[in-house]
Amino acid sequence: MMRKNVILPAAVLLLFVALITVETAAADTALKLKIDSLFVIASSGEVKYRDLVEPAQDSIAALGVEAVPILVDKFTTKSARERWTIIWILQKIGSEAVPYLVTALKRSDGLVVQRVCWALGDIGDTAAVQSLIDVTSHSRWQVRDQAVGALGRIGDQRGSDAAMEALGDTIGQVRKAAVVACGKLVVARSVAPLVHLLGDSFYGARLAAAEALLKMDTVDVMTVLGDSLVSDNDFVGDLGCRLLGEIGTDEALELLLGQIRSDDPDRRAHAATAIIKADPLDNCGYHQMLTDRETDRFTRLKIQSARRAVSDVDQ
Repeated sequence: MMRKNVILPAAVLLLFVALITVETAAADTALKLKIDSLFVIASSGEVKYRDLVEPAQDSIAALGVEAVPILVDKFTTKSARERWTIIWILQKIGSEAVPYLVTALKRSDGLVVQRVCWALGDIGDTAAVQSLIDVTSHSRWQVRDQAVGALGRIGDQRGSDAAMEALGDTIGQVRKAAVVACGKLVVARSVAPLVHLLGDSFYGARLAAAEALLKMDTVDVMTVLGDSLVSDNDFVGDLGCRLLGEIGTDEALELLLGQIRSDDPDRRAHAATAIIKADPLDNCGYHQMLTDRETDRFTRLKIQSARRAVSDVDQ
């Protein structure tokens, strides 16, 4: 009799657990179906859904953290529109989405991980910083690219070391992301590496380095750049001239005047056009001198074109 009394409550308990499991599974299925239905409209490019796209995105976002796992699962999509829609909705959910997104960085699917990094960067919550740092050494370069980029957009100084480390990545796109991150974080110790990256083999990293250096302390940049204009890598000197033209100080002009005496006509062209950019009103009286002293026909044409460009702006 005792045994029957023990078995009966146990059986009831198991039945109760089973019912809860079934109900939970049914609720999860219903939620997924609801989100899937809304997502078709939220990510649609069809004209008939045009006025319903944003309300559908808002409806999914209003579901909060419950929607996040389902959205992350959709990150395997090949559709750019769907990918952007997921990121926009996660942005609307905001910081509440971060705890689950951080756990998703441990997934084995690198495609999902890189897109989660992107989403975390757009959300901008500093709670994700350490987890993003942890994946900056991921074997998939796209993950490294997105993780470093996200750290730059979040703007927390804890990401500085990871950004500096990524400046030496073997993949140009990752180096570009690291350069941009250093610029956003204004990492003072990155000035010398950034000047070196003006000569990077990947044009994206070179141009991003020039932009990032404009955000750094001008004195530090001028100190390093002045010694680097004579680099064997022509990209460093040529982009260095452009950078000096953007800086536009008297010291920058002095360095540029030194470059117009170069034996390389292309370098003279870069230096001369930078001087014109730095002093568009010709307050120093250099414009005509630059034209008169130039012996190379094509370089002279570039100088004349630069002078016409600033003259048109003045008018």
